[in-house]
Amino acid sequence: MVRPWIEAGYHAITVDLQPAAAMSGRTHIRADLTALHEDFAAQYEPAAVFAFPPCTDLANSGARWFRDKGLAGLIGALRLVEQARLICEASGGPWMLENPMGQLSTYWRQPDHKFNPCDYAGYSPDPDEDSYTKLTCLWTGNGFRMPLPDRRPAAKGSKMHLLPPGDDRADLRSVTPLGFAYAVFAANRARPATPIAAE
Repeated sequence: MVRPWIEAGYHAITVDLQPAAAMSGRTHIRADLTALHEDFAAQYEPAAVFAFPPCTDLANSGARWFRDKGLAGLIGALRLVEQARLICEASGGPWMLENPMGQLSTYWRQPDHKFNPCDYAGYSPDPDEDSYTKLTCLWTGNGFRMPLPDRRPAAKGSKMHLLPPGDDRADLRSVTPLGFAYAVFAANRARPATPIAAE
């Protein structure tokens, strides 16, 4: 998500429990988002803030396992979303919080926007790479501008369902489509400051 910003000369700060490969133009912080103060992003006067809380215990696609998981997973997931929301809203910059169709519509509110990767494939350096469907929801605020679509046919269909089982399946499913990342950058780059990505 931060690649277009870095290419344009912005400095990105990403936050995740997982390590990240070294990247020029980015500072990666390994931290639990719930341990950060809600003013965390505001101190950087960000140009944009992006939050991608895990959807394992929230997505409708996994609803058949909710009862077996119990309430702890749902409570933890909602707590993480709430902390991401507080950080986003306090940041002062336009923000978006991403998740698939799921429990956030019940426990928070309806999403502001929905899209499929193919809707923004025309912005991608390789449009064919984003020519698939995966309905994604966005909750937004602080003047976030939803980009205009540049659609391509969904030639790859719903490729996420075709991913084989494995330890990295969740990571592969959560990769942000580059076309969407470039589209969001084009629509929201007006403020010259630092983008923050909270994952």
